[in-house]
Amino acid sequence: MKSTLRMVFVALSLFLVVRFNVGREYEDELEELLAVDEEVERAAEGVGEKLSEAEVLSKAQRIVIELNNENTERVINGNEYVFVVGYAPWCPRSAELMPHFAEAATSLKALRSPLVMAKLDADRFPKPASFLSIKGFPTLLLFVNATSHPYSGGFTANDIVIWASKKTGTPVIRISSMAEAEEFLRKYQTFLIGRFDKFEGPAYEEFVSAAKFDNETQFVEVSQVELARVLYPDIKPTDCFLGIVKSEPERYTAYDGAFTMNKILEFVECNKFPLVTKLTEMNSIRVYSSPVKLQVLVFANIDDFKNLLDPLQNIARTFKSKIMFIYVDINDENLAKPFLTLFGLEESKNTVVAAFDNGMSSKYLLESKPAQSNIEEFCNNLVQGTLSPYFKSQPIPDNTEASVHVIVGKIFDEEILSSKKDVLLEVFTPWCINCEATSKQVEKLAKHYKGSSNLLFARIDASANEHPKLQVNDYPTLLLYKADDKANPIKLSTKSSLKELAGSINKYLKVKNQVIKDEL
Repeated sequence: MKSTLRMVFVALSLFLVVRFNVGREYEDELEELLAVDEEVERAAEGVGEKLSEAEVLSKAQRIVIELNNENTERVINGNEYVFVVGYAPWCPRSAELMPHFAEAATSLKALRSPLVMAKLDADRFPKPASFLSIKGFPTLLLFVNATSHPYSGGFTANDIVIWASKKTGTPVIRISSMAEAEEFLRKYQTFLIGRFDKFEGPAYEEFVSAAKFDNETQFVEVSQVELARVLYPDIKPTDCFLGIVKSEPERYTAYDGAFTMNKILEFVECNKFPLVTKLTEMNSIRVYSSPVKLQVLVFANIDDFKNLLDPLQNIARTFKSKIMFIYVDINDENLAKPFLTLFGLEESKNTVVAAFDNGMSSKYLLESKPAQSNIEEFCNNLVQGTLSPYFKSQPIPDNTEASVHVIVGKIFDEEILSSKKDVLLEVFTPWCINCEATSKQVEKLAKHYKGSSNLLFARIDASANEHPKLQVNDYPTLLLYKADDKANPIKLSTKSSLKELAGSINKYLKVKNQVIKDEL
């Protein structure tokens, strides 16, 4: 179950490596970039020719060096910091990421970052792609003095800028004037503010250490209280203050813990997300890596979610730092369907409220109406550990005339574990290649042992039914449950012939007066 839950979270494999210090060998390339830079910066500031958004993006993309067979090693080895994106023109995720990368390049240039931004069409140029260890699309690589480091930031332009700035020597932005404070607010929606009388001492050093370690949240420092109040209006006039700011109803959260790097980082991790986070492919890795292991997911269409948002935010305030609340558009098959399939609800169009305990790898389902009071009770039981895990099940079938009984999750206890009969259970899935042949063998065995009143033949579809006592990973699987020892089922070989399977049944169950025919 643990591996199954992990697979649900969409994982973009993005790596990183950085380097800079302009080499003479490609000064011509940089001269062209500098000419473009000035025009892009002027366009961004509204100076000179008025450009369309597409034209600004086109010029921003030209800031990024295009790598090829001839220049890749020269660029990587000739600069201290190089940030590379490996892409393929036909890759949808590459197409989604590239505009963010180009926008980040423009912002970093304006910030006078010592970072060379580069891109490589890894499909067209396989040799440099191999040199850079690009194995998938898109791949982000940061090289520092030609040494690779893993990329661990988000995937919007702002995420890339924050991550790259921190890795190239600017972990904290210092605000010294009202103009700087106002400009900072225009650029950043989420940030951690630290106010210190003096930028020195143990508390300040722990703050800076946390800023260097964190990869996703912009840290800002200020000394003057009046400037700090521009960023955090209700700031307390103490010697040291920390608070996180977000663009949502729960905009300001003050820190009241010890000034140690680990505690500050824990505070950021638990508070950087909105009260209710919308899941996207871009943020799925960040959501899953949250230290808040209890997660409540609400699957709904946009209109239904709008009606639920205020009640959900009220509930989220109650369980802040204990539960992470996530919204998933139920019509987004790539994001919603993998989760809903775990509950057997992949075709549902109604609002679904579910929960995961990623620490215990358990899942839960709200089976009552998704009203505020029901969701709140659901969350309360989840936190207290009194919520029963959910195991999916098909409807209970009618086995009256069946020679091989169909078992579903809801009757597994009754028909298998609590039954006084011996049971041969076939565990299969619809997509299993070899399951059909095994099913035919089981049907023939059931016919052969029809006169044995204490032996039941049964089958269960493991793709649509679950039970905590049924942990099977290989399909098909044959399990023989002896009436006097249901806790230790005997696994029979699915590669055996009918005669061999009958022999095993006779041996383990000590069935008498059974003639094993060659033609079974």
